Amino acid sequence: MRLETRKFNTEVGKVLNLMIHSLYTNKEIFVRELISNASDACDKLRYLSLSDSNLIKDDPEFNILIKADKDKRELIISDNGIGMNKEDLIQNLGTIAKSGTASFLEHITGDAKKDSSLIGQFGVGFYSVFMVADKVTVISRKAGEDEGHKWVSDGVGAYSIEECEKASRGTEIIVHIKEDENDYLDHFRLKHIIKTYSDHISIPIYFEQEGAKNQINSSSALWTKSKSEISEEQYKDFYKNVAYAGDDPWVTLHNKNEGAVEFTNLIFIPTNKTFDLFHPDRKRRIKLYIKRVFVTDENIELVPRYMRFLRGIVDCDSLPLNISRQTLQHNAVVDKIRNNLINRVLGELAKKKDSDRKGFEEFWANFGSAMKEGLCEPIAESEKLLDICIFYSYLQDKMITLSEYVESFTANQKEIYYISGDNLDKLKSSPQLEGFKKKNIDVLLLTDMVDDFWVNIVHKYKDFDIKSVTRSNIDLTQYNSEEEKVDETNHDKLTEYFKGVLGELVQDVKISKKLESVPACLAVEEGNLDIRMERFLVEQKQLQSASAKILEINPSHRLVNKIQDVLVKDQTGNEDTSDLVKLIYEQACIVENEPIPDSLEFCRRLNKFINAI
Repeated sequence: MRLETRKFNTEVGKVLNLMIHSLYTNKEIFVRELISNASDACDKLRYLSLSDSNLIKDDPEFNILIKADKDKRELIISDNGIGMNKEDLIQNLGTIAKSGTASFLEHITGDAKKDSSLIGQFGVGFYSVFMVADKVTVISRKAGEDEGHKWVSDGVGAYSIEECEKASRGTEIIVHIKEDENDYLDHFRLKHIIKTYSDHISIPIYFEQEGAKNQINSSSALWTKSKSEISEEQYKDFYKNVAYAGDDPWVTLHNKNEGAVEFTNLIFIPTNKTFDLFHPDRKRRIKLYIKRVFVTDENIELVPRYMRFLRGIVDCDSLPLNISRQTLQHNAVVDKIRNNLINRVLGELAKKKDSDRKGFEEFWANFGSAMKEGLCEPIAESEKLLDICIFYSYLQDKMITLSEYVESFTANQKEIYYISGDNLDKLKSSPQLEGFKKKNIDVLLLTDMVDDFWVNIVHKYKDFDIKSVTRSNIDLTQYNSEEEKVDETNHDKLTEYFKGVLGELVQDVKISKKLESVPACLAVEEGNLDIRMERFLVEQKQLQSASAKILEINPSHRLVNKIQDVLVKDQTGNEDTSDLVKLIYEQACIVENEPIPDSLEFCRRLNKFINAI
């Protein structure tokens, strides 16, 4: 047969340009693609041999062989799969319109979708080889045929094809490596690439070196086995390998999902806190495989960022292997997998919360801060996520769910109360809580920075409002028993005097209906930023300055009564009452970690009253 030279069709030219310049950011990916194609070729022949055993009678053991010749600068990848004749080479390598796999699927009778896990694809990924090659030779002989053919191209715009001798069926790809790509002739580097990307290819992959052949891959994907075939130790070993972890997994989720989207997940929740949980990248560590071939673990939304502590793999049969990473970022199949995994993980955590509370609380101590980040986003699963969140209970002195909080409601209680701060001990001693404790009303103590964010987004749990105890409209007298007397005294003159002395330092002055032992506290109106959240935004320079707060005063406190007594005699007050008002305000600021206007003046006033004792 004479040598023929043909031009690539327009689509191939576009694909070559895309492959080299934008589709693949990691050049080593071409090894994965060629091995995947070789594996697919073996799978195709394995399927056909079920109805025609003569196709493999001369060589029934499928395998992939890899060799590197540094002197010739050649990387050789060969298989004993179905092989290609002239027409196949033209269709598979010269045009995109008919990929070979698509044509093969047309001839399968039965459930082609189900068969796809066996036969794979021989698609556009082949062209990625030209990222590292200045010439590629493909020598192939189709199973059941006697003639072999050779295909050669430099990837520029054309290829040649001619008949040649080939002793055995299958395909041999000879990659002539560019001068500046020596890594792909180094056997250590090649073995690492193969182990990384193709360890779970079901066909044995051998590397030939100095005449000796050694198998590189395990040729058995653990997740493809049934749970009954896998021991606990095998799960642990796999977890440690895929997560690069030293602990054992706390939860193992191994599921095969069938239906419109077919995929298998083998996902682990670690026992220990992951080292990169709060790295700025918020990188997720779930690896995507397509038909047992590793595709990517970056820039793909298999799980949301708030579940970035998960480790493991997803293997999908419903995605084409040659799909680009860019396409994966906006893919309906990936979205369905993501929703399935979210619900599965949240469902498992809900079970653990009830069946292993101690283990769940340890999990929450490690990963609760990350999980609550999900509450800061408009997500469909927010209600399910909120149901498994646990928070520290002021009255019960332990971690509880919102549902458990509601179960402890006092009579007539309609709201869920919380307070946020830097640490638990400081919050427990907050004077803002004294009235709640007296009324036996629980308050959730929130100490994670993320708490200040989600409470500004999630305002209700079921039919109950979630409210900070620092809000100015809290009225604990509504929980008074019939025996408890309500103070009906008019305090307008008192509050007006406070406002007159403090001026623009406060937004307003109100009578508190929650304080017990302190003279005053700072509060904010409903709808405004909470005190701690506003302070954080000021520190981050996202707000220019803090706003004036509402000062709530306790009319039953001795210092406030002292001011009240003076005002009864003299409505204008005096220097002492003015200084006392400022001291009360400054104390309230200190309790809330808010800056005081003038520290020197504060010290002067304080010393003045101390000296008068």
